[in-house]
Amino acid sequence: MSKSNSAGKIRMNSFDDLFGSPGGETGAEQVINVKLSELHPFKNHPFHVADDEKMEETAESIRQYGVLVPGIARPRAGGGYEIIAGHRRKRGCEWAGIDAMPVIVRQYTDDEAVIIMVDSNIQREDILPSEKAKAYAMKYEAVKHQGIRGGSALEEVGETAGESRKTVQRYVWLARLSDGLLEMVDRKKIGIVQGVDISFLDKEAQGWVLATLEATGISMTAAQASKLKEHGKAGELTLPMVRLILSEEKPKERKVTIKGDNIKKYFPDDYSNNDIEEVIIQLLEDWKNRQ
Repeated sequence: MSKSNSAGKIRMNSFDDLFGSPGGETGAEQVINVKLSELHPFKNHPFHVADDEKMEETAESIRQYGVLVPGIARPRAGGGYEIIAGHRRKRGCEWAGIDAMPVIVRQYTDDEAVIIMVDSNIQREDILPSEKAKAYAMKYEAVKHQGIRGGSALEEVGETAGESRKTVQRYVWLARLSDGLLEMVDRKKIGIVQGVDISFLDKEAQGWVLATLEATGISMTAAQASKLKEHGKAGELTLPMVRLILSEEKPKERKVTIKGDNIKKYFPDDYSNNDIEEVIIQLLEDWKNRQ
């Protein structure tokens, strides 16, 4: 599979095609100034727009130079426009006291809009696990609607972000967590591995896990999460069982560090640390079962 941007496969074939030529034309379209009141957020937009120091920097840049890169939007059924790319720029304009911003308006389908929205944000360095999970899940569904299935769809989702198929699959599973549990993943109260395991629980069971973790303040081990997943799949999980599993005494933690030089020859360059860990754990499980 080529490494070209999947959003680019839709229409974005050049800088001028995406952001407009110097004269403001983009084929038959124009970059137009749109009132901020007419710009509405993308439905279920997974990326947070935080009022933080970076936003202040964005606003200051807009005060001095204006919005240098137009946003992308599409006409909205209820009037105005739905932002596809440019949510932070809109907020920066609000901070800067500017009531309009340049936007390229195009007629994108829902699936095209989702792919462009995700691809235009996923390269940010400060993305939270919950943001990545929801974004990957949205793009995965959009890609499947275009006729790509299974592992190929997962590879397509990860292509722009440089993620492996396995990593994308984990985040797509993670997106099934309730917002409360996803917030705990963001705050590192729940690990990614544990989060993936409990994502297989139904909403009621996830509620039990969340309530227990919040009430006790305990941290969940990978073994406990795996046990919750197993009982959940068997239909045996109850609130008392959740409490019992999460209250089990944790075994003494042992840490083993393997130098990268000792294992890099065994794995392709595109394997992430999580991918490598999964393979090693699976090999150890196989070894254990043969004893």
